[in-house]
Amino acid sequence: MRRVAVVTQARTTSTRLPGKVLERVGARTLLEHHLARLAEAGLPVVVATTTNATDDPVAELARTVGAAVFRGSEHDVLARFRGAAEQERLDVVVRVTSDCPLVDGAVVAAGVEEFLRLDDPDGYVTNTRPRTFPRGFDFEVFSRAALEEADRSARLPGHREHVTPYLAENVSGRVTVRNLTFAPDRSGYRVTVDTAEDLELVRRLVEDHGADRLDCAGIVRVLDAHPDLVALNAHVEQKRVGE
Repeated sequence: MRRVAVVTQARTTSTRLPGKVLERVGARTLLEHHLARLAEAGLPVVVATTTNATDDPVAELARTVGAAVFRGSEHDVLARFRGAAEQERLDVVVRVTSDCPLVDGAVVAAGVEEFLRLDDPDGYVTNTRPRTFPRGFDFEVFSRAALEEADRSARLPGHREHVTPYLAENVSGRVTVRNLTFAPDRSGYRVTVDTAEDLELVRRLVEDHGADRLDCAGIVRVLDAHPDLVALNAHVEQKRVGE
């Protein structure tokens, strides 16, 4: 049986909102919300953080809630993911990021099911190509072998910092991309945390609407019904690869 786990990257040195993963929303930090939501996927979870002393609290919190921890380079996140996969002896890696505190475990599990059904070592399953889910519910699934090839071959700084562009852009020419979709298209919604405005939206969703107990579709229904919430961070632009 192939060993599958979710690997999530987390650090406190975010450029636009430093320390965001340790911000409290309701009774939990954003990282605790994130890890609790991932637990619903029914898979082991590994927090891939940095070796910086400033990330000691991230590692401690992760271990407290039962997640495995790997610590590696701050900027070479591709190497950090490979190290996490090697440490945990994974065959299949699910990549998510900790700036998605309301990630839906059932959506992640569906992506893993699709990847295992494909039974293709060069398979790559995501829900962002093209994007129809709101930002904040992203996942990527790929084999450890594909990750190792990317680590050996990727040279561009953006490919190493963002982990998967080498795979997603099919640089090798062998990658088979499968994409999960959400209907109706809600790619314009933003439920990820990169700025103070993003944090305010997530705080309002959790504290006023119980979004930590809702699945992706439930959160979309809240946003559909409350355009004032959508407006909180509608102007925020996502950082691009290489920025």
